[in-house]
Amino acid sequence: MTLRTIPGTMDPTVVGQIDDELTRVEREHHVTVRLAVESGSRAWGFPSPDSDYDCRFVYIGDLDTYLTPWPARDVIETPLVGLLDVNGWDLAKALRLLVAGNAVLIEWLMSPIVYRGDADFRTALRALAAEVADRDRVARHYLHLGSKQWALFERGRSLKKVFYALRPAMALRWLREHPGAAVAPMHLPTLLAECELPSALVESVAELTELKARTREMGSGTIPAPIAEFLAAEFELAAAGFPTGSGRHPDRARELTTEFFRREALSR
Repeated sequence: MTLRTIPGTMDPTVVGQIDDELTRVEREHHVTVRLAVESGSRAWGFPSPDSDYDCRFVYIGDLDTYLTPWPARDVIETPLVGLLDVNGWDLAKALRLLVAGNAVLIEWLMSPIVYRGDADFRTALRALAAEVADRDRVARHYLHLGSKQWALFERGRSLKKVFYALRPAMALRWLREHPGAAVAPMHLPTLLAECELPSALVESVAELTELKARTREMGSGTIPAPIAEFLAAEFELAAAGFPTGSGRHPDRARELTTEFFRREALSR
């Protein structure tokens, strides 16, 4: 079954340009795009009026791409044009990073905005991610990302940076409240809905989100106290609660991802 989920709030002209770019990528690079999603603030649930369109995709090359001692580059990058940012990873690269604890593929799999894709492929890849992703490594990924953005906010006081710290912090909270899980939602409103949170925090996030939705430049300012307290607490708890060592058996993860890759590459 073909996947396509495009909200009515997105500019149909830009969406059409993304479709054309994905088709061009397949034709010129001799690959098959298996899943293409929105990965930026539009999918995160807090777009600005001038937010970019950040399309990310997973692709598979033809069999000759992999049967050579001189492997091809495993990233396809297209030129930035206006609001368009369209880039993708070879499935092999995506799987290697998944096993290493990089949460980017997980986020693509959980994006609520899908430009094109195969439903069975996404379902199978989500199930694989749930089995092989190391939740401690994923959490450390979010801790590193969120802490960096929080430090940038404290230096420049840009309110836009608050969101880039808040979403990783909410992912950390979700992981703490869902023991054993490693695949968290990427959509901020969904993270908020699936966690037990103080009403003051939820209200502050809603007010700041509404401001971002109608303001091209949020400027600098003081972060609402409930959000500041939440960020500081979550990053501190994550630093102590998610160890750096792997909790999953890497050999088993590699075995499962290898099986998945071979099956998909051969069925292209």
